[in-house]
Amino acid sequence: MKRYYPIMLDLDGKQVVVVGGGKVAERKVLGLLEANANVTIISPTVTEGLSELVQKQRIQWKEKTFESKDLTYPLLVFGATNNKSVNKEVRKAAEEKQLLCLLVDSPLESDFQVPSTVTRGRLQLTISTSGASPTLAKKIKQELENKYDESYESFVDFLFDARQKIINEIEDPAIKSNLLTAIIDKNFYENSNRKEMFEELLKQALK
Repeated sequence: MKRYYPIMLDLDGKQVVVVGGGKVAERKVLGLLEANANVTIISPTVTEGLSELVQKQRIQWKEKTFESKDLTYPLLVFGATNNKSVNKEVRKAAEEKQLLCLLVDSPLESDFQVPSTVTRGRLQLTISTSGASPTLAKKIKQELENKYDESYESFVDFLFDARQKIINEIEDPAIKSNLLTAIIDKNFYENSNRKEMFEELLKQALK
């Protein structure tokens, strides 16, 4: 059985190529733009949505059919056309240049997969069945969306700020560990005065 290596990528400013200009390619592009990737699409035609992104200079467009030389060493490559032979050509070109490639029509032949994701600000929960059942991944995503609602966005922001203070102001490893454990308690999650609670906790620790 193929094993995938879970990873969270920082795509800010990184080069990503999407081959294809249809609706599937558009969905991939929108997700990549959320991560601030530098996206280039390669396709003779594009959707209206992609065209608008080009006009706004949010993405680059090579208005042509795909050629191997188009892959000038981006970080990621997406084969997102509705033509299997073109997607296979993209895969072959990526392999030759040792680039990570995803084929939208053939996940099992891809180097990586994009999991289903629940996003609550800094909190990201990802679900993957390694291609076995996208339907199950969708079901689990819905369950996680209900369990981890929008309130977690502000809570995780609080945890980020509190952790920085603990790391910067507490030297004793044992006290630091205790504080990092204390702030994830449900009392902090449920209390709207969590910042004041934390300041008092930190004050006591610094005595």
